[in-house]
Amino acid sequence: MIDAPEPTPGPGEVLVKVMATSICGTDMHIYNWDGWAQSRFPAPMVFGHEMTGEVVAVGQGVNPDMVKVGDHVSAETHLACGHCYQCRTGRKHICQNLRILGVDAPGIFAEYAVIPAENAWVNDPEMPWEIASLQEPFGNAVQTVLAGPGVSSRTVLVTGCGPIGLMAIQVARASGASLIIATDVNERRLALARSMGADLTINPLAQDVVRTVRDATRGNGVDALLEFSGNQTAIRQGFGALTYGGHASMLGIPAGAIEFDLANDIVFKAATVIGISGRKMFETWYQVRELVTSGKVDLGAVISHHVPLSHFEEVFEAVRAGEAIKPVMLPQER
Repeated sequence: MIDAPEPTPGPGEVLVKVMATSICGTDMHIYNWDGWAQSRFPAPMVFGHEMTGEVVAVGQGVNPDMVKVGDHVSAETHLACGHCYQCRTGRKHICQNLRILGVDAPGIFAEYAVIPAENAWVNDPEMPWEIASLQEPFGNAVQTVLAGPGVSSRTVLVTGCGPIGLMAIQVARASGASLIIATDVNERRLALARSMGADLTINPLAQDVVRTVRDATRGNGVDALLEFSGNQTAIRQGFGALTYGGHASMLGIPAGAIEFDLANDIVFKAATVIGISGRKMFETWYQVRELVTSGKVDLGAVISHHVPLSHFEEVFEAVRAGEAIKPVMLPQER
């Protein structure tokens, strides 16, 4: 914790008074200072990226029709170059020169933060701060669930019931999935999965995932695999439980290279595999807004802690110990 100078917005930027921020798995890599963080993060620098707050100043050239002083905003954390092939063909979320707020540029674990005006998503001022701060990670869940043919009237397996997996269960339920099965080795998270709409939960340490899924789907396997764990065993189980012709949306990040039976799990199954990287800019944000404001999902259900930002060690350690789901930190409180 340092006493940093208040940042100043440059051209095309806005200064935000941060009202709520939440912890992502990427932040845990930086907090733990693991090999990935050491090779990627330009310390010393403020990190963190999931946030909401009030715009208190704007830089030169910011269009007031886009964002203005007094607006309540969240941040799209993918900083796209705007000129590569992907950006110019409507796919900024997979920009070739992509930078990430709080990883490649100063972040938001602070009382004030600067973000590009084009990355500021204006919220309804009635939306609670802590809910608004979760829209960025919620967007990951939304894109994962709605990718490809979607899940309406389809059977679904969610592997990994961390915060985004739990959010995805709610999205799948709101989207009309006919059967939602969830796996995790943490019984507390499985209980939360059931409370959020999972019809069946499986602990792989106690049950055979593939057999249990097939028993629950008349021997067919699930139509859609939504993978959030990044765990090699869970990934194998998920593809083993996927029906022929099914689709898999992959968001979880393995720690390294994994072994995979490409022939039997994808080729001979004629499976469709979709990699998910963040949120579509800004299609996913519109979907997020409608799901949240309609009351179809309850993002508050995944929040496990509300603490001042000055208590950051408490919640980072709780996440590391597996005792927290989604902590929200409040920079303006002491």
